[in-house]
Amino acid sequence: MQELLNNYIIPVLWIVGKILLLTVPLIVSVALLTLMERKVIGAMQLRKGPNVVGFMGILQPFADGLKLILKETLLPSKANKIMFVIAPMLTFMLALLGWAVVPIADNFVIANINVGVLYLFAISSLGVYGIIMAGWASNSKYAFLGAIRSAAQMISYEVSIGFVIVTVLLTVGSLNLTDIVNAQKGGIANWNFAGILFPMFIIFFISALAETNRHPFDLPEAEGELVAGYNVEYSSMTFALFFLGEYANMILMSGMTAVLFLGGWYSPIDSAIFNLVPGAIWFVAKILLLLFVFIWVRATLPRYRYDQLMRLGWKVFLPISLLWVVIVSACVIFK
Repeated sequence: MQELLNNYIIPVLWIVGKILLLTVPLIVSVALLTLMERKVIGAMQLRKGPNVVGFMGILQPFADGLKLILKETLLPSKANKIMFVIAPMLTFMLALLGWAVVPIADNFVIANINVGVLYLFAISSLGVYGIIMAGWASNSKYAFLGAIRSAAQMISYEVSIGFVIVTVLLTVGSLNLTDIVNAQKGGIANWNFAGILFPMFIIFFISALAETNRHPFDLPEAEGELVAGYNVEYSSMTFALFFLGEYANMILMSGMTAVLFLGGWYSPIDSAIFNLVPGAIWFVAKILLLLFVFIWVRATLPRYRYDQLMRLGWKVFLPISLLWVVIVSACVIFK
């Protein structure tokens, strides 16, 4: 009995505890991020934003969630109902699954696997399927065309993201995310974005905007000139899950950026005072800073046209990232 307890029950409970410790705050953070976006954009436009429900509008996301839960879920009569319901669930679940390999702090990661980067890249690539399934299962030409447009956008920028990640792997020499963070120990001067990888940091962040369908690349929502894009047939919680997935992907991409380029859980200054702050707090602070930039971009820049979006991805980012792979490889070999 003691052997069963030590070898099976306690390890399983420890893993379940880590999963809950990560996913519960993450789901709450997704709700609060919607409030943060409305507050920040409100401040940038010289208005108050949500300020009625709860103190300073803090309960507004929960009121919105309750409203969506209570609304009727409409299923189009000719839709593929199973796929129609699975698509938004898949979009949201994939955004949560990516966190399985992201190290939050030293010795705190759910699965510290040696191919963590490949896992993240695979999970982010699967996000396309939720959108394609939603457009196809709706049995609507408008939704299907919107899904194809969105999928083409996401696939285009995944290519650049892949080459950017390759440059980081060449520099560090490991696919393990914890090793990538540890390679940046020693203050901001040792972070990946501060050296030869700075252009890759910029490309990665802009590609993350396109990958998550955010301004100025929110072309799926630009279908609003005609219809609402791939989610035009959705309502109630199925509609909400798409946007919860979008905000969860924003947090995931910000976490990936922090791990790959901003030193993960390490403080910007390697001193005794700064190191007193727990690593998880530094990690969350970096994610919040990147999320603020996500919102800042939305409040500032106009939307790209579709041809401009594709030109930037295929004619600018792809050649530059491919060239940088060659440059970084040469630096690694001849240094």
